[in-house]
Order: sequence, then structure tokens, then C-alpha cells
Amino acid sequence: MNDTGAGATTGDTTGTLDEALERLHAAGPERLGRLTNHAPMAVEALAARGQAGAVHRWLDLYAPKLEEFPSSVEPVTGANWPAALGDPRRAADWIAYFRRETGERPWRDVLAEWWPRLLPGLYGGSTHPVIRVGHAVRTLAERGGTGPRLAELAHGLGYWAARHRPVTGITPLPSALSAADALEAVPPIDGGTAGSFPERLGRVGALPRWGADVTGPEEARRRLTELVRAATHRYATHGHGEETMLVHAATAPNAVLRALPALPRTLWVPSLHAAWTASAAVTAMYAPDEPVAYAAPGTYTADEVFERALAHGDEHVIKLTDTALDVGDEQALAAALRAMELSEPLA
Repeated sequence: MNDTGAGATTGDTTGTLDEALERLHAAGPERLGRLTNHAPMAVEALAARGQAGAVHRWLDLYAPKLEEFPSSVEPVTGANWPAALGDPRRAADWIAYFRRETGERPWRDVLAEWWPRLLPGLYGGSTHPVIRVGHAVRTLAERGGTGPRLAELAHGLGYWAARHRPVTGITPLPSALSAADALEAVPPIDGGTAGSFPERLGRVGALPRWGADVTGPEEARRRLTELVRAATHRYATHGHGEETMLVHAATAPNAVLRALPALPRTLWVPSLHAAWTASAAVTAMYAPDEPVAYAAPGTYTADEVFERALAHGDEHVIKLTDTALDVGDEQALAAALRAMELSEPLA
């Protein structure tokens, strides 16, 4: 049986978040065949940041973007799963598989078994599947397991398995000492900036080898924390390259960082390497021609910045602001404010 964990009924987010997740589990992980359903990630961030009272109101605004849950093709089993890996048509099958797994085993055991299988394909679905898993793990680890929260982890893992896409053929380039300098050294992709995420990802040919020297888990966590900070700060001056997609240069590695405490320490170093490749690849794919100086329009507390993100409503703004609050410094809050300026509000 699964471990519900301490804290399953503590805090005023329990019922609200669980109700929202139950609403969302009737919808599919994508819409229009390729765009991600961001609502599960956004409502988790709202609940985690003390805005549970706004969850259903925000979800009502987002609801027109939801599509029905997809149909099953063929059940995924312990024997046939390799053939189904990376097949987006099998999303429903994968989600059903992980719902069975998380219903019968402790969720940490399921995560530990599947993380190394899924990690090489972190780049599929524009990195959204691992981000969704990171949000699910945060709630389970910090506030305990309930049926809807365990189901949310299953949806995230299932989406990741369905959109699993490895990245190969990357030529390693000399690196810099700091994450900020390494991101600065990332070369833009050849062939211009046209094309979808998968098309651009296919044109990423060379990246600095930042973090390749790391062999210990604590150093991996330290470097991953540094990467999240650097990518978040960088958004303030480079986010205009593509205001939505460049959010993922910060939120994808932060999802991995959030998952680390729930994973065996032996998985921390490969997690750092995969997160760096994801952040650097997104940086290469959407690099602007030139950075622009940015100064925040005033001084705000973290709570005030998150309230402004909620008022803005865009799901990527909410998620980047959530990551900026994890980083916790003025430059990170400025990046969140910059995202609000660049992004269209949720109508």
C-alpha cells in the first residue's frame, strides 16, 4: 500500500488543492495535440504559496484551454513498457499504469524506480512533464499524500513517459566555472529561431560541459541550486528572446531540484547533468540577439510579487514567480516582474 505520510490533513490547502486536482484529472495532459495543460502545475504553486482561496477562480479562467482525457490504446505493463516509451498516443495508458503503481506501492519507491528510466527523456514535451512531476513531488513531500495528490504524480510520470525524448549528438564545449558564465557561453542554435520546440531542439549541436566534473551528491545539489538561480536571474535580461519558452530554462532544473530529496542520492549527479542540458538547450534555442538592462519598477516583498503574478494570471508567469520565490533574492523577484511585463495576462 502507499504511504500517505504525515501532514496529509494539515493546512488550509488540502481540500482546495485536492478538489482542483480532481477537476483536472478529467482533462488530458495536452491540448491541440502538442500544447501542455499547465493547470496542475499552476494550482499547486498557488496552493503552496498561500493562495488556495484563488485556486478555483483561476482554474475557471483557464478551463477553456482544457481538453478531454485521451482514449486508451493498450495497457502498459511491466513487460511491454519499453515499446510504449516516448509514444504520445499512449498517454492514457501510461497514466493508468502509474495510477496502479502509486496505488499499490509507496510513491517514493515508484519515483526512484522510474526516475533513471525517464531522466534521459526529460526534454520531451518542452520539459513540461518533469516540471509537473516536480510540483507533484513538492506537495507529496511537504504536505503528505492524498488520493488526488498521488494521482497527480501518476499523471505527471505518465505524461513524461509518453513524451519521453532523449537528446543525443551534443558536442561538448569548454565550460566556465559559474553557472551564469556557462549559460552566457551557450551558442545559439544554427538555422535561425523558427520552428517548434522539437524542431529547435533537433538543431542544438553543442553545449558547454558545465557540471561534468561533479561526482558527489551534495555538490550536485549545490550546483543545481546555482543553476536555478543563474537561469532565473538571466530571464530578467534575456526573457524577451521568447517570453514563454525561456521560463523553462529556470523551471525545469528547479523541478529536478525539488525532486532530489525524494530520490536516492545516487541519482543526484545524473539529475544535475540532465537538468543542465535542458536549461542550456532552452537557452540556445531561444537566445535573443542582445540582452537588455532591466530594473524592477519598485521594491516588493516576495508575497507582493506572487500576488502580482496571480493578478496577471498567465500560467508561465505564476510558475516562474514560484521558482523566483525559491531563489529568494531581489534579482529573482525582478525576473518574475519582467515576465509579467513581457507576457500576455490570462484573459
